[in-house]
Amino acid sequence: MAETTLTPTRTDLPASAPAPTVIADAVDIVYRVHGAGSPGGRGAATAALGRILRRGKGDDTTGVRKVHAVKKVSFTAYKGEAIGLIGTNGSGKSTLLKAVAGLLPVESGRIFTDGQPSLLGVNAALMNDLTGERNVMLGGLAMGMSREQIQERYQDIVDFSGINEKGDFITLPMRTYSSGMAARLRFSIGSAKDHDVLLIDEALATGDRSFQKRSEARIRELRKHAGTVFLVSHNNKSIRDTCERVLWLEHGELRMDGPTEDVLKEYERFTGGKK
Repeated sequence: MAETTLTPTRTDLPASAPAPTVIADAVDIVYRVHGAGSPGGRGAATAALGRILRRGKGDDTTGVRKVHAVKKVSFTAYKGEAIGLIGTNGSGKSTLLKAVAGLLPVESGRIFTDGQPSLLGVNAALMNDLTGERNVMLGGLAMGMSREQIQERYQDIVDFSGINEKGDFITLPMRTYSSGMAARLRFSIGSAKDHDVLLIDEALATGDRSFQKRSEARIRELRKHAGTVFLVSHNNKSIRDTCERVLWLEHGELRMDGPTEDVLKEYERFTGGKK
């Protein structure tokens, strides 16, 4: 089973050529769903007990369903690119991002990255019982920032998120936040540091248009200092405003890879104009 591998930037490329930051080579990702053959209730419990009793007696394939989420996907991303990932629900976009981030193993193929990928999503783990202020500190430390760097950028993070516009919410526990407030704070924390490869999964889906514009501007800034930005979004306007290249996944397969307008035109024709 291949795993995400860190590899140095190639030195045999012409000086003017952009440096590759992510290379996906015929990547397959398969989920195994256990107990898929049981309807639930007593049957599911019996199947689970059977698997426990059979441990150590060889692999148990009974009741295991394989879901082929990503199929032979290949692409190369380069430093300075902002790449959109589009596709209908269940097409494999988020799964592919997790694999690039090293959070999911691949069944076959390889993923090479130059630098450390960082995944930023609406479900990024922050601690609900801690205040927003404390989460800013912990989130910054988790990204490798020093306490001094976090303190220097703290007010910018809070201001960018906009969560204090209607009160001192940064001093309240995260559990008191709306889903939009929490998502904005996650994006503000995650984008406060320059990244080698930044993977953004639907983080711009919540929030008003003003916040989305600030987020899109921040992504453009990150591109100047970071290696590559990947953006998963169902909002075609955000893709158009942010990315110059798009990967279109459908049923786990890479259907098209090219300039944003060319790919979105075909995608919108495929979906009948639906986003």
